[in-house]
Amino acid sequence: MSNLATGTPEAYPAIDKHASQLRIFYKKLSRNRAALIGGYLILLLIIISIVAPFFTVYDPVLVDYDTKLLSPSSTHWLGTDHNGRDIFTRLIHGMHITLYIGFLSVFFGMLVGIPMGIIAGYYGKIVDTVLMRFIDILLAFPGILLAIALVSVLGGSINNVIIAVGVFSVPGFARVVRGSTLAVKKLEYIDAIRALGASDGRIIFLHILPNIISPIIVQATVRIAYSILIASALSFLGLGAQPPTPEWGAMLSAGRSYMFDHPHVAFFPGLAIMIVVLAFNIFGDGIRDAFDPR
Repeated sequence: MSNLATGTPEAYPAIDKHASQLRIFYKKLSRNRAALIGGYLILLLIIISIVAPFFTVYDPVLVDYDTKLLSPSSTHWLGTDHNGRDIFTRLIHGMHITLYIGFLSVFFGMLVGIPMGIIAGYYGKIVDTVLMRFIDILLAFPGILLAIALVSVLGGSINNVIIAVGVFSVPGFARVVRGSTLAVKKLEYIDAIRALGASDGRIIFLHILPNIISPIIVQATVRIAYSILIASALSFLGLGAQPPTPEWGAMLSAGRSYMFDHPHVAFFPGLAIMIVVLAFNIFGDGIRDAFDPR
C-alpha cells in the first residue's frame, strides 16, 4: 500500500519539511525571550483590536461634558478626556486604526520597493543606476519631513497618511532587496538555471524572491514600528487622522494641554504608542537573530 493510502508522514514530505522549518525557526526565536514576548504581545493586540470594540460600554466619539477630565476610577478605568469621552474606550477603538496604518503603509512600501530592488539588482547597469538615483532622492529627505510634505499636499486623512508613510518606506525595502538580489544572482545555481533556458521572470519569482524573503520579513517587522511612530507624529501635528477619530497620536496631541493638571489624558495614549512600537521593535530584532545563520 502506498504512503498516500496509509497517511504516513512520508506521504507529505513538503508539508513535513515546512513544519520542521517552522519548528526550527520558533526554537531559534524562543531563545530570545524578549522577542517571544513581543510576538505574543503583537498577536494579543491584533486580537484585541478586532474583538474588543464590540464589548466596550462607552461611545468613543460621543461628547459628555458632565464627565470631562475625570481621573481613572472603577467607572472609567483610564479616566476621561476634555470632552468627557472614556479614554480606555478610545484607546481600544483607536488600536485597529494604528495597526491598520502600520500594516497597510508597510505593505504599500513593499509593493513598490520590492520590485524596484529586484529589478535594479537583477538587471544592473543603467536600470540599476536610474532606480537607485531615484531612491537616493527619497533618502535625501528626512523621513518625517518627507511624510509631512506629502500629507500637506494630499491633505490630512488616514488614507493620505498611509500613502505618505508608504512612500517613506519604499527606499528601505528597495535597498535591502537590491543588496540581497545582488548576492543571490551570483550563485552558481542561478547560472545553471539560466543556462537551461529559464526566463528572467521565472528566475526572479521562483528562485531569487524565495531566497531573499528573510531580510524582507525582518525589514517589514521593524518598519511597521517606525511607520506607527511616524503616523502618530503626523496625527500629533494635526496632519493625520482628524477629530473626533480616536487615533492615538491625535489623542496625545489633544492631551498635551492638560499634562500638568490632568496628566492621564496624554499619558495613556503615549504609553499605548510606546508599547506597540516596543513590541514590534523587539520582535523584529528577534526575527533578525533567528534568520541569521551565524
